[in-house]
Amino acid sequence: MKPQNIDDWLNQLGQPSADRDYKPGYERMLALLKPLHCKRPSLRIRIAGTNGKGSTAFMLAAGLQAAGLKVGLYTSPHILHFNERIRVNGRPITDTDLWQHLETIMPIALAVGASYFEVATALALHHFSQNNVDVEILEAGVGARLDATTAVPADMALLTPIGLDHESWLGDNISSVAEEKAYALHACRWGISAPQVSEVRNILLQHHESLQFSEVFDLPCLMAGKHQQTNAALAYMALNTLCAHDVIHTNKDTLKQAISQAIAPGRLQHIQYQQSHIWLDAAHNRHAIEALLPSLPDLANPFDAILVYTRDDRSLSNELELLHPFTKKLIDQTTIASPEQALQHILEEQPEAQILLLGSFISVAAALTWLKQQQP
Repeated sequence: MKPQNIDDWLNQLGQPSADRDYKPGYERMLALLKPLHCKRPSLRIRIAGTNGKGSTAFMLAAGLQAAGLKVGLYTSPHILHFNERIRVNGRPITDTDLWQHLETIMPIALAVGASYFEVATALALHHFSQNNVDVEILEAGVGARLDATTAVPADMALLTPIGLDHESWLGDNISSVAEEKAYALHACRWGISAPQVSEVRNILLQHHESLQFSEVFDLPCLMAGKHQQTNAALAYMALNTLCAHDVIHTNKDTLKQAISQAIAPGRLQHIQYQQSHIWLDAAHNRHAIEALLPSLPDLANPFDAILVYTRDDRSLSNELELLHPFTKKLIDQTTIASPEQALQHILEEQPEAQILLLGSFISVAAALTWLKQQQP
């Protein structure tokens, strides 16, 4: 029976939850792409790393679009709708276009046993080709080595800060993770990295001898958080490199302005709900939480509650101690079952509460959906 909607198509591939969906290797991805005959754009950029990939991708896309290029942006995971993963000049793919691409790609995907992420990547590349984009920005999935996004050649690779995550796939030490992420640099003309600890820096240089490292500077950003300065500096250096090699033509002020105005949903996203203020962040590992800490006193000092809800196959119990100094009350799934219930509980007790919720894109989506349902 033919699927009746987009979710029916995608549900045939199982659940899209990050490393639970990870299938290393290029064989399935290349089998998906071969009959599609996707055109390679004038410029293709990969972004890998542990945290900050999505924010950097949105900033980079904003700068390239400000320079007059037609920009295809592929990020993951989505928050509320799959369409969020695939954008052209900032606009998510329409249901109509997505349906048409699925009719072409899904029979091949099911035949070769492709994963959800591999199909999403193929959908993005096919859509970008059909729309004749000038540049593609591809955010890597779990790693980089044998990742679906590195099955196709790229001209530039960016590495955001690298820390421990997805240990079951990438290894339980920083050197192993760095080795996996470094493969994003392979065969790229330009490689640029955010500042890294010395151990990671040395590994990356072994994979790309001319790798450059960005320097953080004060660039105002609409996105909250001091850590966004690191992402902004990385995007800005990438754009400057492209300008220096006559790939794009614009001025530094235009680039800075575009970067400063970029917004990536689910990154210290502020919601005013009646008299309360709620911040939502998808931080899902220690590395990400540590990056948030310096910015928390600027948001609320202290928060009335911090809610920590992560996936059922993860745990942030060891990270809760990091958050205690910043809040009057700390809640996770061991005390209240779901983020929706936790929000309701806090807001009934304190309608003017200042709340931070973090732990995963799933928890951010749950909170956004619940808040929307409360609107009259």
